[in-house]
Amino acid sequence: MNRLFKTIPLLAIAVALLALPSCKEKENVIPNIPSTGKMEVRFNYVFGANAVPWELGKMYVHPKTGDSLTFSLFRFYVSNIKLKKEDGTWWVHPNSYFLVDAKTVEESILVLNDVPNGKYTAMQYMMGVDSLMNVSGAHDGALSFTHGMYWDWNSGYIMLKAEGNSPNSPSGTYALHLGGFMGDNNVVTVNNTDFSGEKLHINSSKTGVVRLTANTARLWHSSPGVDSVNIIHSPGPVAKTMAKDFYSGIIFSGLE
Repeated sequence: MNRLFKTIPLLAIAVALLALPSCKEKENVIPNIPSTGKMEVRFNYVFGANAVPWELGKMYVHPKTGDSLTFSLFRFYVSNIKLKKEDGTWWVHPNSYFLVDAKTVEESILVLNDVPNGKYTAMQYMMGVDSLMNVSGAHDGALSFTHGMYWDWNSGYIMLKAEGNSPNSPSGTYALHLGGFMGDNNVVTVNNTDFSGEKLHINSSKTGVVRLTANTARLWHSSPGVDSVNIIHSPGPVAKTMAKDFYSGIIFSGLE
């Protein structure tokens, strides 16, 4: 009987010792919490000072020129996106080149992955493609020549394309291919968007969204109508004016 009582404590100690490593392993497990999240920049479109909802295939009358315009194509480049942190420093999105196409909602959304978790108060972005990418040969993705947004003869990207029909045009159509990245005819523009006191929250469980509104009527904000300018296929002062008028009219419309 004494031998039995002596054996039981020894067995209990052995079981306890065997259990110790598993407890220690559990205590040392560190949860894998992602340090980055995802954000989207979503473009929606309006026409004119009254911000009439705009889409391809519908006719609109321009409030300044009086032209009747039906858009069949509307594309533009956005690049070099930066986000301003709460502490005033900037995070730069790598390889940041996007082709926005008004054809679909999905093609009007820019998706940025691997954004560091945190709170952001502003965004900076370039309308167009920087000079380096214009002269460094063929690229893939958004900058692929297959999108029809590159002038082979001019070694440069078409930063914005607007095409459509108009009874006010001598040919019944218009094709505005706006580009130029050097000298006086440089259309590339840097836009700064303050979030108006709001903060963009980025974390692994929720996609942060920045909404921007683009006004397609701004192309003719200070330019002649399609009765006199209905084709632009090269850099120049009119292309620069039209592009910059459109770029400057893009406004911040909220966060999600």
